[in-house]
Amino acid sequence: MEDYLASIEKLRRHAAEAALIRDLATDRTKRELFDRLCQHFDRLADEVEKVMNSPKTA
Repeated sequence: MEDYLASIEKLRRHAAEAALIRDLATDRTKRELFDRLCQHFDRLADEVEKVMNSPKTA
């Protein structure tokens, strides 16, 4: 369980960093790249949360 929580936290932190870089970027291509990275990290964190919260099957 702690591994899942650590993974979620790390992915959310990466998403926040990507969003910060996106917001500071002056180049349109870089903004788009870091926006995609931010969205990707958020989706990955959501997927980890979904797995963590899903009922356990044997």
